Amino acid sequence: MNILLSILPWVVLILIVVVLVISNIVIVQQSRAYVVERLGAFRTVWNVGLHLKVPFIERIAKKVSLKEQVADFAPQPVITKDNVTMQIDTVIYFQITDPKLYTYGVEHPMNAIENLTATTLRNIIGDMELDQSLTSRDTINTRMRAILDEATDPWGIKVNRVELKNIIPPKEIQNAMEKQMKAERERRESILQAEGTKQSQILVAEGEKQSAILKADAAKQAAILKAQGEKEARIMAAEAEAQAIMQVQQALADSLKLLNEAAPNNQVVKLKALEAMQKMADGKATKIIIPSELQGLAGLAASAKAVFDTEEPKAQ
Repeated sequence: MNILLSILPWVVLILIVVVLVISNIVIVQQSRAYVVERLGAFRTVWNVGLHLKVPFIERIAKKVSLKEQVADFAPQPVITKDNVTMQIDTVIYFQITDPKLYTYGVEHPMNAIENLTATTLRNIIGDMELDQSLTSRDTINTRMRAILDEATDPWGIKVNRVELKNIIPPKEIQNAMEKQMKAERERRESILQAEGTKQSQILVAEGEKQSAILKADAAKQAAILKAQGEKEARIMAAEAEAQAIMQVQQALADSLKLLNEAAPNNQVVKLKALEAMQKMADGKATKIIIPSELQGLAGLAASAKAVFDTEEPKAQ
């Protein structure tokens, strides 16, 4: 019993030491940093990992997030160069780059950034007229980011981006702008309608043009086909006539050949000549010259015809 009583204080002391050691083991998470003070003075900055704090001597003064953060500030009244008052609210994207400066550089850093943003915005908008301020958001954002980044650098803060969230002009100006936009929309609508009508007319005229071209081409093709048909008809008629002439000439040549082969006497030749004269008399010639050797034969033929004509009634 006495032994237990004697070792009990040591057991309690060991437990107290173990509890103190465990309670002063600090694990810093990713993207965070701890600012540590020793006896009220800055000691160091703990980054990610396992750390041991000296109890009763060291303390964690501030836990800082190293992630990019967003600050959405309330609308601020600003006055333009042409004395128009409007409300503008801004959004700041920033990141803490130096935990020590962020902890000891400025008291209430977020309030300081908000006031600095409002002041910078008033200075920039004060040099612009209303129309310019409404159409120059990118310029305003760039200028504000440069000014704020330079001003917050001693505080261990880097301003990555500044955005004008809303620009709210006075009510009467909003009404005028709405009327202007309405008139612009109506003007664009009228232009689109006019262009549509113009395009429709162009399409109709183009269709009529194409139709006329097609009709002219059709008439041209018809005329060409007709002319070709007439030409082929004349060619065929001429070929038929030539063929007929050739056949007649061939028949004549054949008859002459047969006649020559039969060895005709002089009277037969004169009779053939007389038949040829008869065919000539059937033509359109008004004068016919008869050779002298055929005149006697013609008289003989006329006498024979008269005898035959007188004998035919007796035979009846």
